[in-house]
Amino acid sequence: MTVLPGEAAATVDGPPPADPLVLAAAWLPVDGSAPGPTMTLSTIGLDGYPSARTVLLSRFDGQRLHFHTDTRSRKAAELAAVPRASMTIVWPEAARQLVVTGDVAPVTDREARLAYDARTRYLQMLAWVNDADLAGATVELRRERWTAFGEERGDGPLEPPTTWGGYALTPLRMLFWQGATDGPSNRLAYERDADGRWRREAWPG
Repeated sequence: MTVLPGEAAATVDGPPPADPLVLAAAWLPVDGSAPGPTMTLSTIGLDGYPSARTVLLSRFDGQRLHFHTDTRSRKAAELAAVPRASMTIVWPEAARQLVVTGDVAPVTDREARLAYDARTRYLQMLAWVNDADLAGATVELRRERWTAFGEERGDGPLEPPTTWGGYALTPLRMLFWQGATDGPSNRLAYERDADGRWRREAWPG
């Protein structure tokens, strides 16, 4: 197992914290840094079946996990119908996995804007150009529209499109998995009760 530098104490093998957000803060990028790792976002589809896709973790603010999308997207419609989701984040190089399940709510306009400003130029452009009409176009037309948009906007800063939206998940359940090559893997499960207190269990890996 490879442990990331400076993170030897942030495993599930040592004395577990009473609050899982403390452990999450040791695993996730610090607040205010660049967008975090990719993750699988699972929502409840409008047909009742699970619906999953890979997105960026935009931010962990110590209490909630933020992500952003086009407000015309399928996931936006699913969250409007059922504002609950799960996130699965995997660090293969550190033999770690974090699964977070909870309630989802829109972020503020300021939070959405800060997340857009933190995106790379490519992702900022993608938020403008990559719509449903473009998705059905030929490869040549898609590249032409991309190039035309870049030439039109130049190198100046981009404002977020009106379709840019953000969400934050407040955890109700958190599952930390830690792998190993010299022993069994381990899972640490937390669940928040109605009073806001966390209950902790160790599960087989």
